Amino acid sequence: MKYAIVVSGAAVTDHCAVDAHIKTEEIGREVVRQGGLVLTGATHGMPLWAAKGAKAEGGISIGISPAASHAAHVRSYRLPTEYMDFIIYTGSNYAGRNLLLTRAGDAVVITCGRMGTLNEFTVAFEDNKPVGVLVETGGMADEIEHIIGKAKRGPGKVIFDPDPKSLITRLIEMIDQERAKVDQGQFDDSFEKSGE
Repeated sequence: MKYAIVVSGAAVTDHCAVDAHIKTEEIGREVVRQGGLVLTGATHGMPLWAAKGAKAEGGISIGISPAASHAAHVRSYRLPTEYMDFIIYTGSNYAGRNLLLTRAGDAVVITCGRMGTLNEFTVAFEDNKPVGVLVETGGMADEIEHIIGKAKRGPGKVIFDPDPKSLITRLIEMIDQERAKVDQGQFDDSFEKSGE
Protein backbone atom coordinates (compact mmCIF):
# COMPACT_ATOMS: atom_id res chain seq x y z
CA MET A 1 0.00 0.00 0.00
CA LYS A 2 1.35 3.45 -0.92
CA TYR A 3 2.11 6.03 1.73
CA ALA A 4 -0.25 9.03 1.59
CA ILE A 5 1.78 12.07 2.56
CA VAL A 6 0.07 15.43 3.04
CA VAL A 7 2.21 18.46 2.19
CA SER A 8 1.01 21.60 3.93
CA GLY A 9 2.39 25.06 3.29
CA ALA A 10 1.65 28.62 2.29
CA ALA A 11 -0.26 29.53 -0.85
CA VAL A 12 1.26 33.02 -0.67
CA THR A 13 5.01 32.64 -0.27
CA ASP A 14 6.53 36.11 -0.01
CA HIS A 15 7.57 35.43 3.62
CA CYS A 16 9.25 32.10 2.86
CA ALA A 17 12.96 31.35 2.61
CA VAL A 18 14.37 31.95 -0.87
CA ASP A 19 14.86 28.21 -1.47
CA ALA A 20 11.64 27.02 0.23
CA HIS A 21 9.95 26.23 -3.09
CA ILE A 22 12.95 24.16 -4.22
CA LYS A 23 12.96 22.16 -0.98
CA THR A 24 9.19 21.70 -1.14
CA GLU A 25 9.35 20.47 -4.73
CA GLU A 26 12.04 18.02 -3.57
CA ILE A 27 9.66 16.84 -0.82
CA GLY A 28 7.15 15.92 -3.55
CA ARG A 29 9.83 14.08 -5.52
CA GLU A 30 11.11 12.27 -2.43
CA VAL A 31 7.64 11.11 -1.40
CA VAL A 32 7.28 9.40 -4.78
CA ARG A 33 10.82 7.96 -4.70
CA GLN A 34 10.04 6.38 -1.34
CA GLY A 35 6.76 4.77 -2.39
CA GLY A 36 4.23 7.45 -1.60
CA LEU A 37 1.69 9.76 -3.16
CA VAL A 38 1.28 13.45 -2.43
CA LEU A 39 -1.89 14.98 -0.99
CA THR A 40 -2.27 18.76 -0.95
CA GLY A 41 -4.93 21.37 -0.35
CA ALA A 42 -5.15 21.90 -4.13
CA THR A 43 -3.82 25.43 -3.86
CA HIS A 44 -0.99 27.67 -5.06
CA GLY A 45 2.44 28.15 -3.49
CA MET A 46 4.12 25.41 -1.50
CA PRO A 47 1.40 22.76 -2.05
CA LEU A 48 1.63 23.32 -5.82
CA TRP A 49 5.43 22.96 -5.70
CA ALA A 50 5.05 19.64 -3.87
CA ALA A 51 2.52 18.45 -6.46
CA LYS A 52 4.88 19.55 -9.23
CA GLY A 53 7.70 17.52 -7.66
CA ALA A 54 5.52 14.44 -7.39
CA LYS A 55 4.49 14.66 -11.04
CA ALA A 56 8.07 15.33 -12.19
CA GLU A 57 9.05 12.05 -10.53
CA GLY A 58 6.21 10.19 -12.27
CA GLY A 59 4.08 9.91 -9.14
CA ILE A 60 0.52 10.58 -8.05
CA SER A 61 -0.72 13.93 -6.77
CA ILE A 62 -4.19 14.36 -5.28
CA GLY A 63 -5.67 17.72 -4.34
CA ILE A 64 -8.38 18.23 -1.73
CA SER A 65 -10.22 21.42 -2.53
CA PRO A 66 -12.23 23.76 -0.31
CA ALA A 67 -14.63 24.23 -3.24
CA ALA A 68 -17.75 22.20 -3.99
CA SER A 69 -17.09 21.80 -7.72
CA HIS A 70 -14.51 22.21 -10.44
CA ALA A 71 -16.19 25.46 -11.52
CA ALA A 72 -16.05 26.88 -7.98
CA HIS A 73 -12.47 25.67 -7.54
CA VAL A 74 -11.33 27.56 -10.63
CA ARG A 75 -13.69 30.55 -10.76
CA SER A 76 -14.62 31.37 -7.16
CA TYR A 77 -11.53 30.21 -5.28
CA ARG A 78 -9.16 30.81 -8.21
CA LEU A 79 -7.19 27.67 -7.43
CA PRO A 80 -4.97 25.70 -9.81
CA THR A 81 -5.61 22.30 -11.39
CA GLU A 82 -2.17 21.60 -12.88
CA TYR A 83 0.08 18.88 -11.40
CA MET A 84 -2.90 17.06 -9.89
CA ASP A 85 -4.14 13.67 -11.04
CA PHE A 86 -7.38 14.03 -9.16
CA ILE A 87 -9.11 16.72 -7.12
CA ILE A 88 -11.66 15.95 -4.41
CA TYR A 89 -14.16 18.80 -4.08
CA THR A 90 -15.24 19.03 -0.44
CA GLY A 91 -17.48 22.11 -0.42
CA SER A 92 -16.17 22.61 3.12
CA ASN A 93 -14.32 25.90 2.68
CA TYR A 94 -10.78 26.12 4.04
CA ALA A 95 -11.28 25.02 7.65
CA GLY A 96 -13.28 21.93 6.65
CA ARG A 97 -10.88 21.13 3.84
CA ASN A 98 -7.93 21.35 6.25
CA LEU A 99 -9.51 18.76 8.56
CA LEU A 100 -10.30 16.34 5.72
CA LEU A 101 -6.90 16.81 4.11
CA THR A 102 -4.97 16.22 7.30
CA ARG A 103 -6.94 13.13 8.25
CA ALA A 104 -6.63 11.64 4.75
CA GLY A 105 -2.86 11.19 5.05
CA ASP A 106 -0.64 8.72 6.84
CA ALA A 107 1.62 11.64 7.79
CA VAL A 108 1.85 15.39 7.28
CA VAL A 109 4.80 17.47 6.10
CA ILE A 110 4.85 21.11 7.16
CA THR A 111 6.83 23.49 5.01
CA CYS A 112 6.83 27.31 5.00
CA GLY A 113 3.31 28.32 5.92
CA ARG A 114 0.95 30.73 7.54
CA MET A 115 -2.22 30.35 9.65
CA GLY A 116 -3.79 27.61 7.50
CA THR A 117 -0.60 25.56 7.77
CA LEU A 118 -0.63 26.02 11.53
CA ASN A 119 -4.26 24.82 11.54
CA GLU A 120 -3.31 21.69 9.60
CA PHE A 121 -0.41 21.10 11.97
CA THR A 122 -2.60 21.34 15.08
CA VAL A 123 -5.16 18.91 13.62
CA ALA A 124 -2.37 16.40 12.87
CA PHE A 125 -0.80 16.96 16.30
CA GLU A 126 -4.11 16.45 18.13
CA ASP A 127 -4.77 13.30 16.07
CA ASN A 128 -1.31 12.00 17.12
CA LYS A 129 -0.35 11.67 13.46
CA PRO A 130 3.31 11.61 12.36
CA VAL A 131 4.38 15.12 11.34
CA GLY A 132 7.59 16.14 9.63
CA VAL A 133 8.55 19.81 9.76
CA LEU A 134 10.82 21.04 6.97
CA VAL A 135 12.72 23.62 9.00
CA GLU A 136 14.69 26.49 7.49
CA THR A 137 11.91 27.18 4.97
CA GLY A 138 10.40 30.12 6.87
CA GLY A 139 6.98 30.94 8.26
CA MET A 140 5.27 28.46 10.57
CA ALA A 141 7.78 25.70 9.76
CA ASP A 142 10.36 27.64 11.75
CA GLU A 143 7.97 28.47 14.62
CA ILE A 144 6.33 25.12 15.38
CA GLU A 145 9.02 23.81 17.73
CA HIS A 146 8.60 26.94 19.85
CA ILE A 147 4.79 26.65 19.73
CA ILE A 148 4.93 23.03 20.91
CA GLY A 149 7.12 24.07 23.83
CA LYS A 150 4.72 26.85 24.81
CA ALA A 151 1.69 24.55 24.54
CA LYS A 152 3.15 22.16 27.16
CA ARG A 153 1.43 19.16 25.58
CA GLY A 154 4.44 16.94 25.03
CA PRO A 155 6.39 16.44 21.81
CA GLY A 156 3.77 14.48 19.87
CA LYS A 157 5.01 12.53 16.86
CA VAL A 158 6.86 15.48 15.35
CA ILE A 159 10.28 15.44 13.72
CA PHE A 160 12.27 18.43 12.52
CA ASP A 161 14.69 18.25 9.61
CA PRO A 162 15.99 20.72 6.99
CA ASP A 163 16.72 17.95 4.46
CA PRO A 164 13.79 16.71 2.31
CA LYS A 165 15.18 13.21 1.76
CA SER A 166 16.00 12.63 5.41
CA LEU A 167 12.64 14.06 6.52
CA ILE A 168 10.62 11.73 4.28
CA THR A 169 12.78 8.71 5.22
CA ARG A 170 12.18 9.39 8.91
CA LEU A 171 8.44 9.93 8.41
CA ILE A 172 8.07 6.68 6.49
CA GLU A 173 9.90 4.84 9.28
CA MET A 174 7.30 6.22 11.70
CA ILE A 175 4.43 5.14 9.42
CA ASP A 176 5.93 1.65 9.08
CA GLN A 177 6.22 1.36 12.87
CA GLU A 178 2.58 2.37 13.29
CA ARG A 179 1.41 -0.05 10.58
CA ALA A 180 3.37 -2.86 12.22
CA LYS A 181 1.65 -2.15 15.55
CA VAL A 182 -1.75 -2.26 13.89
CA ASP A 183 -0.88 -5.52 12.13
CA GLN A 184 0.15 -6.99 15.50
CA GLY A 185 -2.97 -5.69 17.24
CA GLN A 186 -1.00 -3.19 19.34
CA PHE A 187 -2.68 0.10 18.64
CA ASP A 188 -4.52 2.80 20.53
CA ASP A 189 -8.08 2.89 19.26
CA SER A 190 -9.25 5.56 21.72
CA PHE A 191 -9.54 8.13 18.91
CA GLU A 192 -11.78 5.85 16.85
CA LYS A 193 -13.90 4.98 19.90
CA SER A 194 -14.35 8.62 20.92
CA GLY A 195 -17.16 9.01 18.36
CA GLU A 196 -19.20 6.09 19.74
